Amino acid sequence: MGIVFSWSGGKDSTMALHQLLKEKQPVELLLTTVTADYDRISIHGVRRALLKEQAQSIGIPLEEITLSRNSSDDDYESKLKAKLAELKQRGIDTIAYGDIFLEWLREKRISVADSAGVRCIFPIWKRSTKELANEFINLGYKAVLTCIDSKVLGQKFAGAEFDKYFLSTIPQNVDPCGENGEFHSFVYDGPIFKNKIIFKKGEVVLREGRFYYCDLVQ
Repeated sequence: MGIVFSWSGGKDSTMALHQLLKEKQPVELLLTTVTADYDRISIHGVRRALLKEQAQSIGIPLEEITLSRNSSDDDYESKLKAKLAELKQRGIDTIAYGDIFLEWLREKRISVADSAGVRCIFPIWKRSTKELANEFINLGYKAVLTCIDSKVLGQKFAGAEFDKYFLSTIPQNVDPCGENGEFHSFVYDGPIFKNKIIFKKGEVVLREGRFYYCDLVQ
């Protein structure tokens, strides 16, 4: 039986997938939630075309769950349950996530998976986020920040590289991996990629009066 990996395109997903591939686990599929109205990865705000390039470079097939911009959590969970049930019929009995320490989110993931008869695993669960962030960089991965919560970080960080300089400049109340939603990222190079993803940094816009998004264009 195989594993479907919940892929956001960001650094935590990358580190969790890196761990599974290092252990030679049977990751058969990447699964990403896309907001149809924007044609972008939900929450991260990355264009779908770049998501597809990531999957091609990694060499694992990609499937999507499509939501509208007005979809609720219940809508998402309903579609995810249906997708997991479908995947189980295809021989995939496990879903993996890149969560690190949010207990409420872990419990919700497990509950949804259980309802579809699928098990849930968390390859980097309870890792030190400081150590994980530095390991990501030391392994040679490259990422850019695509979404910033303006309540905790300034606009200048939108489009910044996720590197040791960034880690040295963030306030102490910001988690090094952004696990509390302080920021989201797009990984464009590193050990699990066959080739570097090429893009340009576009405009930075404020959405919902709170989140700064840096557009990445091909």
